[in-house]
Amino acid sequence: MSTPSTAPDPRRWIALGLLAVAQFMVVLDASIVNVALPSIGRALNFSQDNLPWVVNSYVLAFGGFLLLGGRIADLLGRRSVFMAGLLLFGLASLAGGFAQNETQLIAARALQGLGGALLSPAALSIVTTIFTDGLERNKALGIWGAVAGSAGAAGVLLGGVLTDALNWRWVLFVNAPIGIGAALLAPRLIAESRRQVARRSFDVAGAITVTGGLSLLAYAIVDANRAGWGSTRTIGMFAAAAALLVAFVVIERRAAEPLVPFSIFRLRTLTGANVVGVLVGASLFSMFFFISLYLQQVLGYGPLKAGFAYLPLAVTIVLAAGGASQLVTRFGYKPVLGVGLGFIAAGLLWFSRVSADGGYVADVLFPSLLAAIGLGFSFVPVTIAAVSGIREREAGLASGLINTSQQIGGALGLAVLAAIATSRTSSVAGAARPDARALTEGFQSAFLAGAGFALLGIVMLLVLIRTTDSRAHAASARAELAEAAA
Repeated sequence: MSTPSTAPDPRRWIALGLLAVAQFMVVLDASIVNVALPSIGRALNFSQDNLPWVVNSYVLAFGGFLLLGGRIADLLGRRSVFMAGLLLFGLASLAGGFAQNETQLIAARALQGLGGALLSPAALSIVTTIFTDGLERNKALGIWGAVAGSAGAAGVLLGGVLTDALNWRWVLFVNAPIGIGAALLAPRLIAESRRQVARRSFDVAGAITVTGGLSLLAYAIVDANRAGWGSTRTIGMFAAAAALLVAFVVIERRAAEPLVPFSIFRLRTLTGANVVGVLVGASLFSMFFFISLYLQQVLGYGPLKAGFAYLPLAVTIVLAAGGASQLVTRFGYKPVLGVGLGFIAAGLLWFSRVSADGGYVADVLFPSLLAAIGLGFSFVPVTIAAVSGIREREAGLASGLINTSQQIGGALGLAVLAAIATSRTSSVAGAARPDARALTEGFQSAFLAGAGFALLGIVMLLVLIRTTDSRAHAASARAELAEAAA
C-alpha cells in the first residue's frame, strides 16, 4: 500500500530539475574519468590491465546495489534515501580525489558507486510518482533522458577541461559541492513518500551475492588475457562467480521480501526493456572508454582537446533525447527504440574502421553523431517501457531494475570489449611495446563487437517487447494531449 496520492505537486517541475542534476552527476561519473585515465595511470602507477577498474569499480558497485537502493527507497522514504546517497557520493568523491595509490582510488570509486546506487533509483522513482503515467511522464522522462543521456559525453568534456586546467583529481573533487548542495535543497522541493508495509526487509544477502558474482565475473574476463582462458585461476574465478549468482537466485526464491521478486518478469515488456537495457549499456559505455584512449594514445590529443572533441556528441544526445519523448507519444516506444539501436549499431560499425593515421572528422565526429542519435533514441524509450504501467508501490523496483540493467551491461560489456581489444593489440604487437597501429587494431575489434551487442538488442526488442503495449501507451498519451488541447 502506498501513501495516498494527492493533487499534483506544483513544485514537481522544479523538483525534476534537481533530480535530473543528481542523475546527471551519477551518470557523469561513469565517464568523467575516461579522459583523465592516462593522467591517472601515470600519477598512481596503474598497469594497463588495471586501468579499466577505475571505471568498472564504480559501475559494478553502482549496478550491483541499485536494486537494494530501490528497495530501501521504497521502504524508508525516497527523499531520505536520495539525500543519503547524495552525501555518500560527495564524500566518496572527496576521498577519491585525495587517493595516493590505485587501491585507494578503486575503493573510493566503489563507494561512489554505492552512493549512486542509493540516490539514482530513489530519484527515478520520485519522478515516476510525482508525474502521472502518460503524456506528462513522457515529457518528464524526456528531460530525464536528455540530461542523463548527455552526461556520458559531457563527463568526458568536463573531465578534459578539469584535467588540463587543474589536474585529474578535480574530476572527483567537483562532485562534493554539487552533492551536498542538492541534498540541502531536496527537503524544500520534494515531499517524502514511501511504501507502507507491516515488516521491513532489505535482502542484504541478495545484494551482496549479486554484486560479488558480477564483480568477480567482470574481473575474470579482464584477467583472462593475462592468466590464460584455460588456466586454473580463470576457471576458478568463473566457477566462483557462477556459484555466487546461483546463490543469489536461491536467496531470492526463498526470501520473504526478495530484492527481485521474479514474478515481476511476467510483465513481458518490462523484461524486454531490461534485456535491451543490458545490451545498450554494453555497446555504449565502452564507446566512451575506447574513443578517449584512441584520441589520446593514437591521435595524440591532450585531455582538453579530447574533451572538446565530445562536444558535438553531447549536444546531439540532448536534441535526440528531447525528440525521442515526442516520438514515443506519437508512435510508441518500440519503434523509436528500434531506430535508436539501429543508429548505435551504425555508429559503432563506422568506429570499427578507425585508423592509426586517421583524423577527427572522418574517424570520430561523424560516427559519434550517429551513436549520439542512437543513444538519445534508445535511452528515453527503454526507460519509458521499463516503468510504463507499473504500480506506484513497485516504482522503486522497476526504476532500480532498468538502471541496474544498463549499468551491469556497461560493466560487463566494457570487461568483454577490453579483453577483446587487449587480446588483439597483444597479437599485433607481439613482444614489442604496443604502437599506434597495434592499439588501433584492438580498438577496431572492440567497436565491432560493440556493434554486435546493438544488433542483438534489435533482435531482443522484436522478440520480447510487446507491440500492443507500445501502441496502448502511445494512444493513452495522445488522448491526454488531445484533452489538454481541448
